Amino acid sequence: MSAHERTEPTAVAEAPSAAGGRHGLALLIIATAQCMLTLDGTIMNVALPSVQRALHLAVADLNWVITIYALTFGGLLLVGGRAGDVFGRRKVFRIGLVVFAVASLIGGLATSGSALIAARALQGIGAAIIAPTALSLLATTFPPGPARNKAFGVYGAMGALGSVLGLLLGGSLTEYLSWRWVLFVNVPIAIAVLMGTSSLVEGERQRVKVDLPGAIAATAALGSLVYAINRAASEGWGDRLTVGFLAVAAVLMIAFVLIQRASAAPMIPSRVLKERGRVGSNLIMFLAGACMFATFYFLTLYMQVVKGYSPMQTGLAYLPFALGIGIAAGGIGPQLLSRVSERTVIVLGLLLATVGMGWFSVLTPQSNLFAALLPAQLVVSVGLGLTFVTTTMIGVRGVAPEDTGIASGLLNTSQQVGGAVGLAVLATIASTVTSNAAKGGAPTAADLTDGYTVGFVVGGGFYLAALIVGSLTIRAAVQRQH
Repeated sequence: MSAHERTEPTAVAEAPSAAGGRHGLALLIIATAQCMLTLDGTIMNVALPSVQRALHLAVADLNWVITIYALTFGGLLLVGGRAGDVFGRRKVFRIGLVVFAVASLIGGLATSGSALIAARALQGIGAAIIAPTALSLLATTFPPGPARNKAFGVYGAMGALGSVLGLLLGGSLTEYLSWRWVLFVNVPIAIAVLMGTSSLVEGERQRVKVDLPGAIAATAALGSLVYAINRAASEGWGDRLTVGFLAVAAVLMIAFVLIQRASAAPMIPSRVLKERGRVGSNLIMFLAGACMFATFYFLTLYMQVVKGYSPMQTGLAYLPFALGIGIAAGGIGPQLLSRVSERTVIVLGLLLATVGMGWFSVLTPQSNLFAALLPAQLVVSVGLGLTFVTTTMIGVRGVAPEDTGIASGLLNTSQQVGGAVGLAVLATIASTVTSNAAKGGAPTAADLTDGYTVGFVVGGGFYLAALIVGSLTIRAAVQRQH
């Protein structure tokens, strides 16, 4: 046997290992990017009191530091997904990382509330570019089967985990450094991800147009709706500006529908929503996001305002949430999916989330951390972990290659838009309950807690509605891939 013949089998044997290493790095890069984006959706929550003091923000404007990110993120996600399909997913992914890092730096250096809110809006634009291209790159890098299932499990876990890690980091960075570091921290992460993008598989480009008018109409409509809901909390639903912005939102949504019908390349092609399970997965993401964002908001206020926890203590109190989501999405979820139907996993996950919200609803100012707050978090987080990993798989499975960006962007859009709208609705309900309990005076800890617990009850209704949607739209047969 010649030397050439002896070395050839070795090269062949090493090929799978090299591919596995490349896949591992690709998964690390994509999962880290997703974690960074979802982390940024919550990292500001714990820092809000410090931001308000430093930049002299009014209470009414403080909410926009959180909401504007979700609005631009959710409103432009579909354009970001389509841009990746047209101009190249890896190239667009890199552009999004640069935009996100620059916006984070500007936000960290902001000297006024308006500058910070503008930077957060720019962050949302960067996130809208990164998120759908990341999920598309995941689909093009990993072939169908166990490898892709595992990759989706890690992706789902990191996405859900990022929301909780944002709260943990927000507490520690705010207490020991400065609120500005909740923004600065994104810069090195984005640079590290950017350096590893050569491991990603580009995929084929598509010759279609980007529906920018549709994206602008949808984003403006959502912004008007959220503003109207927030204003209604203080001025009432009969207020002229409240009614006016509701009317503007309705007109813009009608314009969006008309633009979609007339466009040669609509943001949401009808073929993407032909599959019932895909429609269901997006509705579930919307409803789950609506409750999850508000849950973090209420729990943070409960812990800091009612219980008197420091930012660091608040962050540490969220550890059960991080643990539950990580275990469910990264381990239990993929294992269950190989044994039972997707419908069963989703129903189980949302049932757990609903039970957990019921547990939150009995909180009082005197509630014990270990008897109520922590175990309730664990129950909700396990339920959400099971739900997110399953809906992510359903939402992108079976779409044509040219539509992977749109399908993945739609999932993220559903969650972010649901989060922005849900936070506005539930915060308005909680504020109304608290104001009524206070009877015109300064609200007590009990009054505030009453508002939060009613918000938890209504939020649990969102999870219950998502459970019903999953029961009606997701297939009952076990989905096996080999």
